[in-house]
Amino acid sequence: MILRGAALAAGLLIAAPALADTHIDNIEGISVMRDGSIDRFAGMVVDENGRISELLDFGDDPTREIDYRVDGEGRVVVPGFVDGHLHLMGIGLGTLVLDLSETNSLDEALSRIAAYAAAYPDRPWIIGRGWNQERWGLGRFPTAAELDEVVSDRPVWLERVDGHAGWGNTLALEAGNVDAATTDPSGGRIERIAGSREPSGVLVDAAMGMVDDAVPPPLPEDRDIALYNAQRLLLRHGVTAVSDMGTSVEDWMTFRRAGDAGRLQLRIMSYADSVDSMLLIGGPAPTQWLYEDRLRLNGVKLYLDGALGSRGALLQEDYADDHGNRGLPLLSGTQLRNLMSRAALDNFQPAIHAIGDAANAEALAAIEELSRDYDGDRRWRIEHAQIVDPADLPRFGEHGIIASMQPVHQTSDMFMAEARLGEDRLGGAYAWRSILEAGGALAFGTDAPVEPVDPLAGLAVAVSRTNADGEPAGGWRAQEAISRELALAAYTAGAAYAGFAEGRFGRLAEGERADFVMLSADPLTVDPDEIRDIEVLETWIAGQRVYDIELEQR
Repeated sequence: MILRGAALAAGLLIAAPALADTHIDNIEGISVMRDGSIDRFAGMVVDENGRISELLDFGDDPTREIDYRVDGEGRVVVPGFVDGHLHLMGIGLGTLVLDLSETNSLDEALSRIAAYAAAYPDRPWIIGRGWNQERWGLGRFPTAAELDEVVSDRPVWLERVDGHAGWGNTLALEAGNVDAATTDPSGGRIERIAGSREPSGVLVDAAMGMVDDAVPPPLPEDRDIALYNAQRLLLRHGVTAVSDMGTSVEDWMTFRRAGDAGRLQLRIMSYADSVDSMLLIGGPAPTQWLYEDRLRLNGVKLYLDGALGSRGALLQEDYADDHGNRGLPLLSGTQLRNLMSRAALDNFQPAIHAIGDAANAEALAAIEELSRDYDGDRRWRIEHAQIVDPADLPRFGEHGIIASMQPVHQTSDMFMAEARLGEDRLGGAYAWRSILEAGGALAFGTDAPVEPVDPLAGLAVAVSRTNADGEPAGGWRAQEAISRELALAAYTAGAAYAGFAEGRFGRLAEGERADFVMLSADPLTVDPDEIRDIEVLETWIAGQRVYDIELEQR
């Protein structure tokens, strides 16, 4: 489908233990606990297995004989960022196809599509992602006819930035057998030309599968290259561990090939794309930790609704800008409970995608019901939790619920959310502080490739509620901002805890893996508007340096 040949650069991502006691000295170390409490230190000792054996205060010497000393040159050191929600292979495969995420108008996108098609005349399909009609200011979805004007000799299929809609030309719709007689599938919607049943070119949520199934799949070697690219990108941004949401069997085997070959450096907490995949990969229970704490199947990702951008998020009332539409239920309440129960039966962890207030209410109700049948430490997860009825916020403090949220969604979506719901229905929107005050737990992530891989941008949003341009002044619903310490905790220890990884990684503490990042400034002390400008200088995993900005810039 994408690339053929293109051998991996073997040796660039070889993971190996430290094999010696190493003293990392002369640093401004910061470790953060889940509650936001901070421990500062000046050095650490990493043992031969890549674990921290000692944290040292200023002036302290190691209590054991040291083989190597690394001068940290006074740099700020924080735990490696743990991205609590992203799509790892989506990031990687996105590097191999047409990227429209930075386009600012329909005309710009069409020009880029035409140039891409001309550059790759032998590709049977033009595949891409990242378009966003809201960013374009289009006021509508794009159409197949507009795509036909630039590419009409082969199918074109382009995924929306949030992954919840696809835009195709006429040949792509024909390949998926989508025509005027095609009915909307359960949980999906075929956008139609006004006044007719003719498909306009955009398929939403479950309807996407009709064309997706016709697209030639990536080859195994494409997947290997994609994982390599994704790891390089994440390490460059200081991300050392991720929760991969929606792992297919093919994804899992890609991770296993990398682990077997010594090319897997990231730590991956995996959530299968279906119960069937979960059982095929894990069998009777979540897998063991593999490759020295680098890979584990934790549970399953369940989609309850769509997204705001495509008006698929499930709402309690009509969309303010689309009367008669309350979104798309991708699962019924009964289906959700059955799938959650099947996962919980064998101690798999369900992670429920819920964006709209009706979806979040349904997820909370299901968790309450299942908690009566399944005791123990379940760590029920709700992914996104973007729009919550204020009356439901206290429910996050019950049953150990984890709100797995992505701060940059707030700044990307804030003005769209106002249009979609109206100001009076945003009392529980992106409500980080309220969820914490209710006793809920936070795990932060980026949802890449929906948003860029940039945890520091997420930290900046979490404490300011403003975008990179400082808008809106004073912050959007600023009462929901949280402290820097709590934000850093949600991007490290909190996200690790959400994936049952506490004690293994996520903190800089004795006995945990020495996964850390050297930064150009202290995110806990610089001005909030300077957090985005902090550079990742080095990234270390298990006491081994895996990224160095100086080497990258040579």
